[in-house]
Amino acid sequence: MPPAARRPRFRTTAPVLGLLALLAAAPACGGEPAPEPGTPAASPAAPSPVVASEESPFWVDPRSDAARQVAAWEAAGRNSDAQVLRRIADRPLTLWGPGDDPGPEIRRARAGARATGRTLLLAAYNIPYRDCGQHSAGGAPDARAYRSWIGAFADNIEDTKAVVVLEPDAIAHIIDGCTRPEHHAERYQLLSEAVDRLKKNRNTKVYLDAGNPAWIPNPMDLVDPLFKAGLARADGFALNVSNFQPDAAARAYGAKISKGTSGKHFVIDTSRNGDGPLPGDRAQAWCNPPGRALGTPPTDRTGDPLVDAYLWVKRPGESDGTCRGGPSAGTWWPDYALGLARRARD
Repeated sequence: MPPAARRPRFRTTAPVLGLLALLAAAPACGGEPAPEPGTPAASPAAPSPVVASEESPFWVDPRSDAARQVAAWEAAGRNSDAQVLRRIADRPLTLWGPGDDPGPEIRRARAGARATGRTLLLAAYNIPYRDCGQHSAGGAPDARAYRSWIGAFADNIEDTKAVVVLEPDAIAHIIDGCTRPEHHAERYQLLSEAVDRLKKNRNTKVYLDAGNPAWIPNPMDLVDPLFKAGLARADGFALNVSNFQPDAAARAYGAKISKGTSGKHFVIDTSRNGDGPLPGDRAQAWCNPPGRALGTPPTDRTGDPLVDAYLWVKRPGESDGTCRGGPSAGTWWPDYALGLARRARD
C-alpha cells in the first residue's frame, strides 16, 4: 500500500494523540495501519521509470500518487497542471511502511532503488499508542506486534542502501506529556530495539525523530530521551517531519541538539517549508495550512557538516487530517499538492 498519513508536528497542550500509519503522514499520520492514500484519477497507463537528478542520490518512485496524478492529468489534457505537479512527482519521496504488512511495498521500492543504483527513503511509523489518538492514531496493538512489524520492515530492506526515519512524534510525545507515563519505558525500549534491528542491515542509516523547533522549545529537553531511545547506536536524528519550520530554524535547533549529543548529525524534512509555518493560529498551523510551498528538494548536498540530508519525509500532497476541508490523514489530495507545487521556488 502507498504511504500513509502524517501526524501533527506542533502541539500546545499535552494529552490526546495517536499515530500515522506510516506511513501516513509522516509527517499528519494515519492511525491503525494508517489509511491508504486515495488513488488519483484513473491513471491511463503505468508511468515510465523516473531517474533522480544528479543532485540527489535518492530513489524516485515512478508509481507514487503524484506520478499517477501527472499521468492522469496529461491524459485528460491538463498538461499545464501536470507539468507543475512534476515538481513533486519527479523527486524522491519517503515511503512510509504500511502498518499491516510492510513487506510488499518495501520489496517493490527496494527493487526500484537497486535497479537505478539509488538510496531508498523510508519512514517507520507504527509504534503502539501512536499520535495519542488524534488524526494519525493507531499503530501496533502491543509491543510484541511492534517487534514483529519492525522485524519485517528491516528484513525486507535487506542490504539495499536505505535511510530510515524512525517513529515520527514518538519521542516528542513523551516529552510533551501526550503519551501516558505508564507507556514511556516500553516506548523507549521498543525504539532502542528498533534501532538495533535496523542497524543489523549494513547499508541502512537510522535517524530517530526529534520533533521540531516549534514543538519542544528547549532542544536540550530532547537529549536524554534520544539516548534512551538508542541514539548512541543510530546515525542521528530527524527534525521537522511533517512540519513547516524554515531550514535555518531547523539547522540552528539541530546544532544545539548535536552539541548536546556529542556531535550527532541530523536530517531535515523540507517537504512543505518553502514559505515557513502559517502565521496566526499556532495550535492548528500544522494541519493542512493554506498558502504553503514545497521546500528545498531532497539532497545530501546541504552545505552544513551536521546536516546529512534534506528529505521530503512527509509526502507533499497527502492530507494531515480532516481539517480545513481535507480528507483523512495520509490520503492523496491533488488540489493541495498542486498548490504546494505552484508556490515552490525550485
